Amino acid sequence: MKKIRKAVIPVAGLGTRFLPATKSMAKEIIPVMDKPAVQFVVEEALAAGIEEILVITGRHKRSVEDHFDANIELEENLEAKGKDELLAMVQDSTLENIQFKRQHYPKGLGDAVALAESFVGEEPFLLMLSDNILVSEEPASQTLMAAYNKTGKSSVLVQEIDKELTQLYGILDPDQEAEDGMLPARNVVEKPQDQAPSQYAICGRYVLDQSIFRALEGQEVNPLSGEIELSDALSQIAQDQGVNGLIFNGEWYEVGEPLGMVKASIQYALRHKQTGPEFKDYLKNEIIPKLKGERERG
Repeated sequence: MKKIRKAVIPVAGLGTRFLPATKSMAKEIIPVMDKPAVQFVVEEALAAGIEEILVITGRHKRSVEDHFDANIELEENLEAKGKDELLAMVQDSTLENIQFKRQHYPKGLGDAVALAESFVGEEPFLLMLSDNILVSEEPASQTLMAAYNKTGKSSVLVQEIDKELTQLYGILDPDQEAEDGMLPARNVVEKPQDQAPSQYAICGRYVLDQSIFRALEGQEVNPLSGEIELSDALSQIAQDQGVNGLIFNGEWYEVGEPLGMVKASIQYALRHKQTGPEFKDYLKNEIIPKLKGERERG
């Protein structure tokens, strides 16, 4: 089995759910506490052993490229002032093994992934959606790559969600019960509006091979979304070859929408070594009593 060395991270979406903030900035740069959302995803990739990263960008995404580029003036300023910890943070976000490619027209996730074919070559690759921050003891992507290496089949990370939320996600259609956390499937349904085939939602991590590009070549624009959907191509692969869903038991934050971003920020702030203790006291002494008071009055 070929080692998975490459990751693709699409960031080309318009970010309309974060307007007006995203009128002139990329939503992926909106910070979760003190770190851009996309940096969490990149750090997960590197922790999982990924050696090369391709970021698929779009208009108004230059700030993503700038974030991972060197800022010589800032580094010199921090070094001169002896701010070594901040200097290390800045340097850690400067990557040499990252490339960028622009999606000129917002045709959907499937179209964005298709742009990565020349970068991927003949290797299996990790696809990471930047709207999803995953927290677990072992990097979620590392676990998924290990699962792929056992079977050689396209694999996705899934988590069981509430039934009423299934219409918001790509949903796995398993054809048998889970075994060792793995769900073999023969279909993937994008945002089912009627009866969902299961409650297992894809949480933004995929290991794919060249079959995804062949499947995308024949995809037409989805009549419901008006875009070329990755899930339509993945569904074709599932029906032809089968797809494995690996159940993820860690924390999943969907930071592509405001409430998910707030939840992630709260959790990260609680764990942050600088803000954690004081923020915890603030919640305990200020926010929780107010919520209890409102509940008692209501």
